[in-house]
Amino acid sequence: MRIIVNLDVMMAKRKISLNELSERIGITPANLSVLKTGKAKAIRFSTLMLLCHELKCQPGDILEFEENGSDELNGGDDRDE
Repeated sequence: MRIIVNLDVMMAKRKISLNELSERIGITPANLSVLKTGKAKAIRFSTLMLLCHELKCQPGDILEFEENGSDELNGGDDRDE
């Protein structure tokens, strides 16, 4: 199981760059990049709210749950991301 971050897809659909989005929502480009590449371990609801507001989308447009057989929550190791 894993959460897939589709921020890059939404940014492409809205034709907005990482730097422009980071400036608009007040998050550093480095932190936004960590989220965009799927390397973030968590996201604040306030950050998700800002992203959804600026990209005019729903949280489900940015975050997606994928069940692939590995049970990471119960000790499984899913490092093939």
